[in-house]
Amino acid sequence: MTLLAGLPIAYLPYANVTLGQLTVRMSTTAGSGSLIIGVLLIVLGLTMWFQPVVRVFAGVATILLGLVSLPVSNFGGFLVGFLLALFGGGMSVAWAPGEEPAAQPAKDAGPAPDGGADGEDGAAGPDGADGGEPEPATAGAAPDQESRNGRHRAG
Repeated sequence: MTLLAGLPIAYLPYANVTLGQLTVRMSTTAGSGSLIIGVLLIVLGLTMWFQPVVRVFAGVATILLGLVSLPVSNFGGFLVGFLLALFGGGMSVAWAPGEEPAAQPAKDAGPAPDGGADGEDGAAGPDGADGGEPEPATAGAAPDQESRNGRHRAG
């Protein structure tokens, strides 16, 4: 959106509108300021795209340039460039990269059956467990299971 915001802000002050035989030039005394704002918005949009580390700075700069374009560049490119700059900058500031999913440990199926001392395979253990699925751990069995990054799970 920031890339698109720079186009109307930079182009419209230099555009000619023809109404029949009447040509209306949109040039203002701040035409060079409009061109600079438009080019900076395009550069900031490319910076957000290729260097996401500076997304907050680029987003704030985009919002400020969009606000400056209101008085400088024909109401911010007839409000089109202004609104695109505000939304693009706001989305850049609010965007946070997603976390990579952590590797899940393989489920442990319990101890492998061995022949045992008396030669029986699959004999039940002393507590009656037959080596199947282990019982689920109780809540809070380990500190890292109960909280993650300072957040506690509910229930």
